[in-house]
Order: sequence, then structure tokens, then C-alpha cells
Amino acid sequence: MTHAPDMPPSTAFKPEVLKLFDKYVHGLIDRRVFLSRAARYTAGAAGALATLTALAPDFARGQQVSPDDAHIKTAWVDIPSPQGYGTIKAYVARPAEVKGPLPVVLVVHENRGLNPHIEDIARRLALDNFIAIAPDALTTLGGYPGDEDKARELFGKLDQTKTQADFVAAAGYALKIEGGNGVLGVVGFCYGGGIANLLATKISELKAAVPFYGAPPPLKDVPNIKAELLLHFGGNDQRVNALWPEYEAALKAAFIRYHAFVYEGAEHGFNNDTTPRFNPEAAKLAWTRTLELFNRTLRA
Repeated sequence: MTHAPDMPPSTAFKPEVLKLFDKYVHGLIDRRVFLSRAARYTAGAAGALATLTALAPDFARGQQVSPDDAHIKTAWVDIPSPQGYGTIKAYVARPAEVKGPLPVVLVVHENRGLNPHIEDIARRLALDNFIAIAPDALTTLGGYPGDEDKARELFGKLDQTKTQADFVAAAGYALKIEGGNGVLGVVGFCYGGGIANLLATKISELKAAVPFYGAPPPLKDVPNIKAELLLHFGGNDQRVNALWPEYEAALKAAFIRYHAFVYEGAEHGFNNDTTPRFNPEAAKLAWTRTLELFNRTLRA
């Protein structure tokens, strides 16, 4: 995909503003603080508000696969999670016509719950002949609320120990899903990238994990990893990239098979094609590498 004419690229925004936006979307500063600080770089309060609006996601623009695409089938399932919040709801997308069992990929969202963009990612995987399962960590709070700011607010109320257990339960469900071949991979973005790293330390059956700009798991647990890792980083993502050297050292010490790529000039969130942080060149290359790994490791 390329930028729509009315979507400015990330280079249209000053680096200082993008750093502030990164802090805002990750709950490190609130809306008021973002607007106040961004006003220094956007010719005042009106410019700051316009910038925040421009950086917000436009799900319709970024959609690549329609929910009613005849080539796929979608459904919602409730997954039992006795060690977590009791139940986690998930969106399941699969090809409409298949011959034989298919590999399964767990798709883990950012820190806003299962929004339309992540549902679209699941449908893209279905078109590539995978069963994709996308859980919603906000299930216990009513699910994704349809508003990104409200979603971030709700996300901060989650007990992460229980939420992590929900994703472990979802992985267990994915391994046994009807029509699956019993081989599982995971891809996650931002918060979901951190969950992808975490699941690699907790699910011994996991064959491949692809964290996009995600935080590392507890380093003491790295020797538990059995999956092959493919890690994607935005070159301008100083916050997440600062965590990589220690993680890489732990992976090397434990002889874990991994491939890590830094996409120069790309921002945190560069794969998300609903916002101006989207970098089409980096996203295309990272997704190509992701599919190559899944096709090589998950197809029995």
C-alpha cells in the first residue's frame, strides 16, 4: 500500500512531535500534556490539535481486506482462561476453501485492544492460507470500545498477570483449533510484540514468533525459548531499541535462533497503515520476511 493523498508521511512531522506522540499513545503522558508540549513545534495550540488529529488512525483508509471478502470466513469465539480473566474473546479468520489442515497464527494487538486494523491483519493472513486468531485483551472490560483514547484508558486498568494468562490460554486454543495442523506461530505489534516475545518463553510448542517493535520478555526466561524469532525494529524507535542489546545478548547466550532487522528511518508503529507513522517500504519488507518465516516453519 502507499499513502493516500491526504495522509502525510511521518517525515511531515517534526521528530520531537513524533516522540511526544509515542509517549502519548503508550500512556506516558496524557492528551493535555501532549497538546501543551507539541504546541511548541506546531505554531500553537491549534496546530497541536490538528497534528494530533492527523496522527490518529483512519481504519477505513488502511483496510486491505473487507470483512465480507468471499475468499475468507470469519467468526468470533470465546476462549476459556481459568488462570486469567475467565474468558477472552477472539476474532478468527480463515480461508473459505481449504484442502487439508492449515497452520495457525496468533495475532496480538497494540495497547488499544482488538481494533479494526488488527482484525484486518488477521484477514490478510487468512488470504495467505493461514488460520489467524486475534484475541482481545479488553474482553473483560467490554471489548474494544471503538475509540482509541477510551481503549488506552481501559487498557491501563488491566491486571497484566491475568492478561498474559489470557494470551497463554489463547495460544493453547490455537494449537488445537479445528482445521489447524497443530503448528503455531505468533505475530504481535508494540504491546503485542512484547506478548509475542513473552509467549516464546512460555509456549514450548510455538514454532515461530514475530515481534514488531516489542519489549523483551524477562531475560531470565530467554533460555526457555524453542521458537525461531524474527524481530522488527524501527530505526527511529529509540525507546524500544534501547532494550534490544541486553535481549540480544541473552538470546546469543542461550543459543536461540533469531533474525533481527532495523528499518532505518522508520518510526515505532511503521507497519500500521492506518496512521502517518506507516512506512510502506519498511512495512512491505518486514511483512514479506514474516510470511517467509511462517511458511517455512509452520507448514508441516
